[in-house]
Amino acid sequence: MKKVISVFFIFVCVWPILAQDGFQFNKEVDKVTVAFKLINNLIFIPIKVNGIELNFLLDSGVEETILFSLEEKKEISFSNVEKITLRGLGREEPIEGLKATNNILEVQGLKSANHLLYIVLDQEFNLSSHIGIPVNGIIGYHFFKNNLVEINYERKRITIHRNNDKNRKKIEKKFKETPITIEKNKPYVVNGVTIDSIEFPAKLLIDIGNSDALWLFDKESVLIKIPTKNFEDYLGKGFSGDVEGKRARVLKFKMSEFEFKNPIAAFPDSISLKSVKMVPGRVGSVGGEIFRRFTIVLDYTNRVLYLKKNREFNAPFNYNKSGIEIQQQGMQWVQETFYLQTLPVVVSEDPFKIRTEKNGTNFKYKFNLKPVYSIANVRKNSPAFVSGLLKDDIIISINGNPSYKYSLQQMNSFLKSEEELWITMEVERNNKTLKFKFQLQDVL
Repeated sequence: MKKVISVFFIFVCVWPILAQDGFQFNKEVDKVTVAFKLINNLIFIPIKVNGIELNFLLDSGVEETILFSLEEKKEISFSNVEKITLRGLGREEPIEGLKATNNILEVQGLKSANHLLYIVLDQEFNLSSHIGIPVNGIIGYHFFKNNLVEINYERKRITIHRNNDKNRKKIEKKFKETPITIEKNKPYVVNGVTIDSIEFPAKLLIDIGNSDALWLFDKESVLIKIPTKNFEDYLGKGFSGDVEGKRARVLKFKMSEFEFKNPIAAFPDSISLKSVKMVPGRVGSVGGEIFRRFTIVLDYTNRVLYLKKNREFNAPFNYNKSGIEIQQQGMQWVQETFYLQTLPVVVSEDPFKIRTEKNGTNFKYKFNLKPVYSIANVRKNSPAFVSGLLKDDIIISINGNPSYKYSLQQMNSFLKSEEELWITMEVERNNKTLKFKFQLQDVL
């Protein structure tokens, strides 16, 4: 799953929201550091909601805080609940949800009182299966609005600083700053994009909840032309269904003084964007595949993005060359063998010395819960498609190794290899075991 669940521009169809103060520091605290998990360029952080810890996707591309997949968190209580409708990226109809006010969210030394939550009721909308870890929600604007939020992708930690002159001056000494705008509670930056040797300024949403490098909307500007060398692809999932479009390499992308050659851009189709209300001039998004090459600081109050490149800055721009999207379907009990070495005690003639002797090995069995993976989508005309793999096939092994030995992140990285590797995949389909072989191919 290279891109699945990384595309959350959410438009919530409800009455105007109540004012919220966002996250505030405790009096004795000046900064807070939070470790995060980085999966497919996406950031996941723990946040307590009404006293119960949940796992959130951090996403600057959303305004409101969304909860879902709460079936295992039945002890959470909400007050002042009413029904609402949620609509976002995708081709399908809006979905039902709930709105709850007066909630308390906490992150170590930070607290947000009177926090508004939107709750998705449809359990089919589940990020966990596409990410490989439990995911209970998405948080955006209200996490960023008050403070200086520093994201260190290399060390996988977020540091939230008080937004004052002292802290800003420290950051200015180490980072390159670029102006941004905050429109409808989301951050935008103007960058340079070059397609077919034509460079033009592009107003893009700063979207750290999007795992791709760039999204460009060709219907929003005559200068955005999809390069001839492209392929149709499944781009991800939004609240209103699947998002489809094309992928291609653009010649250059420039953000502030930093330039990238041949990054991969996604071009979502117009049907997938029909429910997204654009701010004036916006022609796309810049996402995690770009930002992971920096340490960044977002300062919403003063409308500034700070950038400092890290060791991943010159990493190549790769994509899933297999054509399959993998999801975690559930868990299974797996019997594993482990060896137990025995060291029998042998008493020597000297009563003050004990001698031990190796006496072979014994083996025992133990049962562990391991993930079950299946194919969520197969790109038409891709290597996997041509080999005969189908959506919903359950993956038993990859190149002779049981699939449960890999994390979802490891499998996705494998399928994005720079090399055109041969892949042998054993799957279960209709209670039969089938084997397929294909080669990763770079069509860009």
